[in-house]
Amino acid sequence: MTEAQVKTGHPKGLWVLFGTEMWERFNFYGMRAILTLFLVNSLMMKEEDASLIYGGFLGLCYLTPMLGGFIADRFFGNRNCILLGGLMMAVGQFLLFASASVFGTNLSLANTLMWSALGIIIFGNGFFKPNISSMVGSLYPKQEKSKLDTAFTIFYMGINLGAFLGQLICPLIGDVKDANGIRDIHAFKWGFLAASIAMLIGTAVFYVLKNKYVVTPDGKPLGGLPSKNDASDFEEGESQKAEFSQKALITAGIVFLTLGAIIHFVFGQNLIYTLIYSSGLTLAGLIVSDTSLTKIERDRIFVIYIVAFFIIFFWAAFEQAGSSLTFIADNQTDRNFFGWNMPPSMVQIFNGLFVVAFAVPFSMLWDYLRSKDREPISPVKQSVGLALIALSYFIIAYNVKDLGNSGLLAIKWLILLYLIQTCAELCLSPIGLSLVGKLSPKRFSSLLYGVFFLSNASGYALAGTLGSIMPATGDKFIKAKELGIDLQAVLDKTVTPTAEQTALLAKHQITDHNPVFAGFEIHNLFEFFMVFVVLTGLAAVILFALTPVLKKLMHGVR
Repeated sequence: MTEAQVKTGHPKGLWVLFGTEMWERFNFYGMRAILTLFLVNSLMMKEEDASLIYGGFLGLCYLTPMLGGFIADRFFGNRNCILLGGLMMAVGQFLLFASASVFGTNLSLANTLMWSALGIIIFGNGFFKPNISSMVGSLYPKQEKSKLDTAFTIFYMGINLGAFLGQLICPLIGDVKDANGIRDIHAFKWGFLAASIAMLIGTAVFYVLKNKYVVTPDGKPLGGLPSKNDASDFEEGESQKAEFSQKALITAGIVFLTLGAIIHFVFGQNLIYTLIYSSGLTLAGLIVSDTSLTKIERDRIFVIYIVAFFIIFFWAAFEQAGSSLTFIADNQTDRNFFGWNMPPSMVQIFNGLFVVAFAVPFSMLWDYLRSKDREPISPVKQSVGLALIALSYFIIAYNVKDLGNSGLLAIKWLILLYLIQTCAELCLSPIGLSLVGKLSPKRFSSLLYGVFFLSNASGYALAGTLGSIMPATGDKFIKAKELGIDLQAVLDKTVTPTAEQTALLAKHQITDHNPVFAGFEIHNLFEFFMVFVVLTGLAAVILFALTPVLKKLMHGVR
């Protein structure tokens, strides 16, 4: 591919990576749409436990890219890791299909298959995710790096086209209810099988087309074995290899164990969340200890770290889609959509649909502002994204304020929430991916994408924690009434339940107390949603205030 061809548009390799990522996101988001409902309805877990598992699973999916990025940069190369990760995720989804096929006859085996499946998907995603993102940035020559915001927005459209298809097809065949509203708990397996097939298709697309199209502007294959790297691919004077001293590695190990002990024993986090938080902080410190880094490189890496910290709060709020918002859609929402009762797991489909609709207009907006020399720098765009997600939760909080225990939320408010959150996502997520591509030293490219995804991991872990503090929704009060228990009185502590009543509530997955967050008791959905308004609103204000400092540290990169 010649330089002229690149200047007239985007390289064809972008569309290969677009297609590969599209099928991978079909697989991931399709499974995500029905996972918590499967855990609660088929494997008989409590909603709060399912939320914690969901958050831990997503968090680990974005922790392992650190490992996948390191292995790619040092040993296997991007291409091989993408193929390995794709095959692992297909196998993991097939094991979920097996779990959903046997739970009725062997619940213990179903649980074993489920945990095995999630573990394989976690490591598969770790090999796949950082390497395909890294290759997008490598498609463009140095003088075309200004196109990366647009390129990643287009790439992000592929992500969300896949998410849309997955959230459409997997719930349609996997989350099925009859005319009386009774869920077919044996149908989940078909959703997982569709996700497995989608991942196989994506892996095959990449395998067939990678050699022809996924190449540098000079026509050389991208993402091969690190041992075959060409010195000409690096900036003049740029080191080609990270140089971690033995002292730095030993110190990192000590810091990791110390942080882990503090996070686990002082802050009371479970082992999975402890691993996510301590790994992210330790790796961030290890990278900046590299003796080959110049001052400008180190400053730019600090910008990645600062932005990544604020992104944690975005994902903690955004990823309620697969847990608390799905449970609310299931239990306390009128899902009548133009006469059709939409499956609860499908309501989140609007996010993917809106991204597909608005990705190109946002891309055109950045191009237009750039042509007028008025394009805001990346951290400003991301602060706007955080402010928008705070707005979305304020609107939903206002609309659930007077629902009580039996009122139903109109589905239009969830659709509006996903519309605003989509605009927030387009201001933040693809821009963050682009920023890492612009600021990363080449020798740290995949590893720094892994670090960046650790902010996603931390956000997802926090999402699981926050999702677990959702108070009881209407269906819980109805079920408790059928059992002869006044749940509202129990939660208000005006009535003390007997041991028999407590056991009955637990059997039906109903908690007999209000959740507590940061010392505050959460009494209702209004208070629950206001937690997200405060967290993301404060993050937006602080990040925007820091933008002048970040601009200096970026040393001319916009």
